[in-house]
Amino acid sequence: MNKDVLVLTDDNWKKEVTESGIPVLVDFWAEWCPPCRMIAPSIEALATAYAGRAKVGKLNVDENPMVAQAFGIRSIPTLLVFKDGKVVDQQIGAIPQARIARMLDPQLEAVETALAPKPVEAAARKA
Repeated sequence: MNKDVLVLTDDNWKKEVTESGIPVLVDFWAEWCPPCRMIAPSIEALATAYAGRAKVGKLNVDENPMVAQAFGIRSIPTLLVFKDGKVVDQQIGAIPQARIARMLDPQLEAVETALAPKPVEAAARKA
């Protein structure tokens, strides 16, 4: 797994996901799951592409059952996108990298719009 992919656990979930100030894409997976292994390269590529703008993490459901149960994960891979600690998008099953990116992009646009200077603020700085 590359350095940009967060290894999520029952113990670090609150800090890394619930309290995150940026959107988080979470891949619920397991070692024995072939579709999970299929999308792993896409998850790693997206973690690198979105580094600093969003978090991308993987949670092994066998090793971290509390979080998986809390979100009713019954099939894997399951991808959830969180913003402000709440699920804003979800997908069950292996999907192409571009489709995973489309889950995350709207959340980034909302964050970037909120952080952009307002026209009045920009005009005041020029004055």
